[in-house]
Amino acid sequence: MEYPYSFEELVECFKLLPGIGKKGAERMVYHVLSMDEDQVKRLSDALINLKKNMKYCQKCGHICEDELCDICKDTSRDQSTICIVESPRDVFAMEKLKEYNGLYHVIHGTVSIMDGKTIEDLNVMSLFDRIDENVKEVIIATNPTREGETTSLFLARLLSQYDISISRIANGLPMGSNLEYADELTLLKSLEGRKKL
Repeated sequence: MEYPYSFEELVECFKLLPGIGKKGAERMVYHVLSMDEDQVKRLSDALINLKKNMKYCQKCGHICEDELCDICKDTSRDQSTICIVESPRDVFAMEKLKEYNGLYHVIHGTVSIMDGKTIEDLNVMSLFDRIDENVKEVIIATNPTREGETTSLFLARLLSQYDISISRIANGLPMGSNLEYADELTLLKSLEGRKKL
């Protein structure tokens, strides 16, 4: 027996989310059915508002609701250091440490030969616009995966034309892992043990 159209359509929508298969999506739809109308409206409004209000910071590429994110607006942060990360999730992971007080630059992905993604497809060109006489160090904090390492090498080569210190977070993180899943101590040790490239 087939599910009704409205049920199946929501299942298909939930399956668009990462890590959600058909069974998980069906469970979620059954849960939505058990929610009262105000809760469903709140969920629906939150999804629409997220898409309508969220944008990328014009300076660093992090997520925000204004032209600039809170980190770029904060003049008390160390303006001499920029940490390059793959995604906004990585910014939040680094911020949990409460040890790094510099700026960020989110490149939104990695170089991937398999996916045909090159350095030109990433948010890299705007990084060079940010490097001025105030910037003393750029920390490359891409994930320790094959793609992350490849991206790191490309970035180091491109940044070598500037008179700045270029470092890479230490390999306290195991290969194949992601920053967002690392515990705070591992992230802190990786940041402290970064090395020059």
